[in-house]
Amino acid sequence: MFVLGYQNGAVLHINNPAGSNPSPRVRVRVPVVPLRALYAHRGVTEKKPSNVVRNKPKRKICTADELHYVAVPNSDWRLALWRYLPSPAAPQRNHPLLLLSGIGTNAIGYDLSPEYSFARYMSGQGFDTWILEVRGAGLSAHRVEFGEDSMITSANAKSTGGTTLSRESQSKSQLMETVMQSSQRLSGLLNEGEDPDAPQFFDLQERLSTSLEDFQKQLDLIVKNDWDFDHYLEEDVPAVMEYIRTLSKPKDGKLLAVGHSMGGILLYAMLSHCGFEGKDSGFASVTTLASSLDYRPSNSLLRLLLPLSDPIQALNVPVIPLGTFLAAIHPFASRPPYVLSWLKLLISAPDMMHPELFEKLIFSNFGNIPTKLISQLTAVFQEGGLCDRSGTFFYKDHIGKTNVPVLALAADQDLICPTEAVYETVKLIPEHLVSFKVFGEPRGPHYAHYDLVGSRLAAHQVYPCIIEFLARHDMT
Repeated sequence: MFVLGYQNGAVLHINNPAGSNPSPRVRVRVPVVPLRALYAHRGVTEKKPSNVVRNKPKRKICTADELHYVAVPNSDWRLALWRYLPSPAAPQRNHPLLLLSGIGTNAIGYDLSPEYSFARYMSGQGFDTWILEVRGAGLSAHRVEFGEDSMITSANAKSTGGTTLSRESQSKSQLMETVMQSSQRLSGLLNEGEDPDAPQFFDLQERLSTSLEDFQKQLDLIVKNDWDFDHYLEEDVPAVMEYIRTLSKPKDGKLLAVGHSMGGILLYAMLSHCGFEGKDSGFASVTTLASSLDYRPSNSLLRLLLPLSDPIQALNVPVIPLGTFLAAIHPFASRPPYVLSWLKLLISAPDMMHPELFEKLIFSNFGNIPTKLISQLTAVFQEGGLCDRSGTFFYKDHIGKTNVPVLALAADQDLICPTEAVYETVKLIPEHLVSFKVFGEPRGPHYAHYDLVGSRLAAHQVYPCIIEFLARHDMT
């Protein structure tokens, strides 16, 4: 083991200094973000392709050079891809770089500010850098958010037409139709036995109507958050990999990939699946930051949340509002009397992040987490480690069959994915393929879970280590 001390429409291009254009084979209809306002603070102007489909303005939070949307086949989801164009002054690279974020987070964690931006650093080193926001994260959007007129077709998705509904929409529509028919029959029965002019009749009808509206809202929430880890693994990541390959055109068709936390777990799971099936993973190399398939040997504080998993499912709670929770407790963790100050240590070690950037991370980077996703990921604390939704395929059993070089980084004071957990997966990978490093010194500085991505020392200590690994495996 070597130890070291990511047809009818167009992709939206913004300020492309390299003058590259998307392949004419890609057919995309793009809901346009208000990019003039979005980039005004950076002096970037918007190019206006004549064949771009206009849509309602999105939130002004994207700081990438380009914002792309990719349709997930057989789904109502449109995944957001933040693209950072390689610097023309940097060495020319052979592979695009895909960045995957942790659970319940968006692209902002990789681009907190120009001075502390993982994505900007990588593009500055010449890598065509893409951050994926999986379904439910950041600017990725559901059909109800885009509207029927804003269908997007990815390079690998079969065109189904703007009015064709996905399986999830069909199921939802059928259920609502059944409920509506039942309510109408109930209203008819009530109408036969009651005076339609009686006040109690009107009150009952009003309550029935209100209940149906509440049911519709709850059904929307359930459908919109009805996915698990396997959806990311089998649908989201493959869709964007194909899309990036089509635009970036690496000669060997491979990508470099970096994943933080759950993003790294996704990469491990992909390597395991491909190793088991004897397929090419499509990666030239993989870098994981604070990730593991098996947390059992560690004292991860996430273990304390396990008793809550079953009650949450029993109560049919569709989603956990992580972002709202963190925003609510932030004042108690960052201000006197610091009642919950220990919660900050889950994210960053003392003095490793500037307070304003830590606050931006808390208020802008986290979102909701579906309970189905949480339920599947709790398997990292069970015998055999993480498995697929069927409970029959254990990823750690086949990670040793990979032929892809892996760099696994850990943080010395990570309370979420401790070094023991990281090593539990590292030791299963062939020694000639894996490199492992723990950041942090006995007397400081120390690194916690997020510090590998966006701390004040990451650009000086962590990023160069990753660049060296990426460059070594960027050769075609």
